[in-house]
Amino acid sequence: MKTMLITGASRGIGAATALLAAQHGYAVAVNYLNNKTAADQVVRKILADGGIAVAIQADVSQEDEIVRMFAAVDRQLGPLHCLVNNAGILEPQGKLINLDSGRLLRMFKANAIGPILCCKEAIKYMSIKSGGEGGTIVNVSSIASRTGSPFEYIDYAATKGALDSLTIGLSKEVAEEGIRVNAVRPAFIHTDIHKDGGEPTRISRLKDSIPLKRGGLAEEVAEAILWLASEKSSYSTGAFIDVTGGK
Repeated sequence: MKTMLITGASRGIGAATALLAAQHGYAVAVNYLNNKTAADQVVRKILADGGIAVAIQADVSQEDEIVRMFAAVDRQLGPLHCLVNNAGILEPQGKLINLDSGRLLRMFKANAIGPILCCKEAIKYMSIKSGGEGGTIVNVSSIASRTGSPFEYIDYAATKGALDSLTIGLSKEVAEEGIRVNAVRPAFIHTDIHKDGGEPTRISRLKDSIPLKRGGLAEEVAEAILWLASEKSSYSTGAFIDVTGGK
């Protein structure tokens, strides 16, 4: 049985990915920051279906907590085979001129520096040059990395641009170590993150501009993540799947 660690897996895309991964036979580490109740609920669903899962609390914007998290995964579930860098934050909509350095630091620590450090730890555990079994890393980016998200989330878009660059560079750097690195770029997905941005009904406002005329489901993004994590995508690295309804 392979082990998958999903950051920010107590809700939304992370939770959907955890449930689908368990159905595909992965032992799943469900990382969460504050919502233990939600993370435990995801774990209970997996266990009820005969799967294996544990909830692990860690702030993935803090290096010492990332190190602790990976050690806990190895101790509780065994060798790591896949990291899904899903955790991220969004702050209220606004133009760049109104952003301050505090917000920028929070955004980049959570959405860019944290995933980079998670990749660093994952490589230590997965690299065949370090005695690991190889593996996959899937970064959850956003279509905002291509659009820039003007008038709403330029800072968020910039962090996702960094994640795209990470995916491309790291895929080349660790290919000979038995590790593939890919990314999904979702957009207009029905999750709670829109509430964090101050507009819970954002998808309703924008759906007519989406070619498929609807928002996406977290489960639809999870399917793309699982494909990239699996051997079905064995000849893909440095690749991106846009899950955006055609936008």
